[in-house]
Amino acid sequence: MGSRSKLPELAAAVVATVALLVGGCAGERSPDREPARTPAVPVPAQSPAVAQGTPLEEPAQMVSRNGVLRAELVVERRKVAVGGRKLWALTYNGSYMPPTLRIRPGDKLDLAMKNSLAEFTNLHVHGLHVSPSGNSDNVLIHIRPGETFHYAYRFPKSLAPGTYWYHSHAHTMSAPQVAGGMSGVLIVDGLQQYLPTGLRHITEHVIGLKDFQVEGDAVRTKGLHIGAPTNRTVNGQLNPTIRIRPGETQLWRLANISANIYYKLRLQGQRFRVIAHDANPVDRIWTADSLLLAAGTRFDVLVRGGPAGRTQLQTLAYDTGPAGNKFPQATLATLVTEGPAVHSAALPTSPFAPTDDLSHAAIAARRTLVFSENKDGTEFYINGKQFDPNRVDIRSKLNTVEEWTVRNDSEEEHSFHVHVDDFQLMSVNGHPHHGHGLQDTASVPAKGRLVIRIHFTNYIGRTVYHCHILNHEDAGMMAVLEIVK
Repeated sequence: MGSRSKLPELAAAVVATVALLVGGCAGERSPDREPARTPAVPVPAQSPAVAQGTPLEEPAQMVSRNGVLRAELVVERRKVAVGGRKLWALTYNGSYMPPTLRIRPGDKLDLAMKNSLAEFTNLHVHGLHVSPSGNSDNVLIHIRPGETFHYAYRFPKSLAPGTYWYHSHAHTMSAPQVAGGMSGVLIVDGLQQYLPTGLRHITEHVIGLKDFQVEGDAVRTKGLHIGAPTNRTVNGQLNPTIRIRPGETQLWRLANISANIYYKLRLQGQRFRVIAHDANPVDRIWTADSLLLAAGTRFDVLVRGGPAGRTQLQTLAYDTGPAGNKFPQATLATLVTEGPAVHSAALPTSPFAPTDDLSHAAIAARRTLVFSENKDGTEFYINGKQFDPNRVDIRSKLNTVEEWTVRNDSEEEHSFHVHVDDFQLMSVNGHPHHGHGLQDTASVPAKGRLVIRIHFTNYIGRTVYHCHILNHEDAGMMAVLEIVK
């Protein structure tokens, strides 16, 4: 949800020195914004101060064996540890940061999902190239209270390795359920095959970015406002410490698995070395001082330890537009470089991984998608229509490439996401874009436009495309795509 309120979020902060080598139950539909023209209430960006936290805790893992992962997810409201407190939250398997599901290309995932909530829910495996039909990645089903639904996913051997995630996609309540805690990480192994031999067994960390607002002794799920004070966590922890040795290279899986907010990540003294974007290995390694993670975005990056010392993983101040939100700077984690130095293994070089390039593909159809909203930010539209699960908005042919122009007529950014098939971002506001691979999410600038190309392969059926700011999705900014033979 966007918010015309300029309330900044409650930031977790820590004082650190730079020393690195450069290298409530859910269920009610909540309004998207504070009332128009609500005056801003200043909140100090570092108040209250949060001391250096405990060591980063990796989520538990459910790992496939012999080509199959059989798992159970129990959805329930429980009082659990969240950001160093005990709060009522919406959980998978009793945790605010639930198990990481870990598979390989070509695997099967048989997942029993038991709904112990008092409202319906469902599950979406975000970014995965898999059937949208039946009991696979079908986001149009409802799992009612007390029911257990058996998902059966059959992944192709060509499935791209990298970091994905899973979350509720229950329309009209996806935002409160995800904000309440219903999101976790899914990893497809195989990314290491593209790394030099000396980096194929390096330490990796899941950096699951989730935020929570508090109401009494519970994580807020009703009356959500994106611009309101919030607590940004890594794996459900406030400012955890991450340890690395001088010269050591680690793989960090950066994943924005929150309901609504953006992250602009910076690791002071470092440049991120990007090896995958939205679980698509890049064709050429690229580096950046900061990375923008719109809602739903992921990056797999290499980080190398420098001289002994401490530095901060931060989210920088970011403005999503006049009708959007001003997110303040906050500290997310503290990187501690200590211990005996290790020999620095050779970093990967270009070219890195093979990718699909749609630049010269034959175009079967060109379409324009217009994102808009009403004046008070309570209703959101695609091509002037709100979501209707019984209406097909785009019908596309299997084994063809289409070019879509996504135009944003509103004065705030939107996080554009397509299910089933990833796309190539061709341009932003008329300027050519070279992303070095495919992606499944892209931020559409306020009053701006994107051009994407998308190749429909392997799967037919009805699925959706939408804004991944989930308050916007719940308030209508979603449409049905049907892929046909």
